[in-house]
Amino acid sequence: MYTLVVVVLSLLSFLLIKYCRRCRYCLETKRLDGKTVLITGGNSGIGKETSIDLARRGARVIIGCRNAMRAEAAVKDIQQASRSMNVHFRKLDLSSLRSIREFCRDFLEKEKRLDILINNAGISSCSTVTEDGFATCFGVNHLGPFLLTTLLLVRLKESAPSRVINVSSDVYRMATMDFTRFRTASRPFASYSSSKLANILFTRELSRRLEGTGVAAFSLHPGYVSTNLLSNQPFLIRMVMCPIVCLFFISNEAGAQTSVHCAVSDQVLQHNGGFFSNCRPAQLWCHAADTGVAKKLWETSEQLVGQKA
Repeated sequence: MYTLVVVVLSLLSFLLIKYCRRCRYCLETKRLDGKTVLITGGNSGIGKETSIDLARRGARVIIGCRNAMRAEAAVKDIQQASRSMNVHFRKLDLSSLRSIREFCRDFLEKEKRLDILINNAGISSCSTVTEDGFATCFGVNHLGPFLLTTLLLVRLKESAPSRVINVSSDVYRMATMDFTRFRTASRPFASYSSSKLANILFTRELSRRLEGTGVAAFSLHPGYVSTNLLSNQPFLIRMVMCPIVCLFFISNEAGAQTSVHCAVSDQVLQHNGGFFSNCRPAQLWCHAADTGVAKKLWETSEQLVGQKA
């Protein structure tokens, strides 16, 4: 009897692990020759894997990140893995509105196309504030991408049909949009989940405002990826969590698949403004599909960054 219980529990555990780790891979073979792709945070994690995939398809890939040394090393890795030399780095700090404006000014001067913008960079938790006085998690995960996107809209429209892809997370389900806390470094998880909800609301309002321009917008959940998840945790926590991460979290390559799918698939165009997970459209909870809140978030964001789109 004891042996039977152990076998059954082991089987159930195996099935649970298999269910949690299921992941669809992007099967699209579309080429991106002649296209220009900008990926924030393309130097590590799922951003790096996304860069490799799109460079392999022939795109001119530009990664934006703040650490030049790490970025230059990543560019070499991406070039080698993709067998493409058309991969480049430009310095960009999403926690600084000044840096974003300088980046966009330089980008618009030097780049004649922008076919795909992937707002991938983000931080999972932080209790500090940016140099502009915003809660860092909200500033980096939402306000930075908001300003970057609005400043680059002119090039996206000129390059239409083009796409904006915002990497969010399904932790938005546990968030509320509190407009009074944008300048307050609140509890790390609450701040992170709210910023991921903001990504989705921003995407929906962006798609509405760009209707008829040829610029499509999508948000997505990449899956639960182990990217740097334990790097800042105490040793004891890392020891306890490491087996759990290995069992239940997916690889960076797997986590990049939905970003790649939204970048290359033509099927996604019928879901403009939609949310994707596991390379498929996903149903949003009602508070993330509220058009009134999405419009208010856009207007509030414009005021905070001083940029009207």
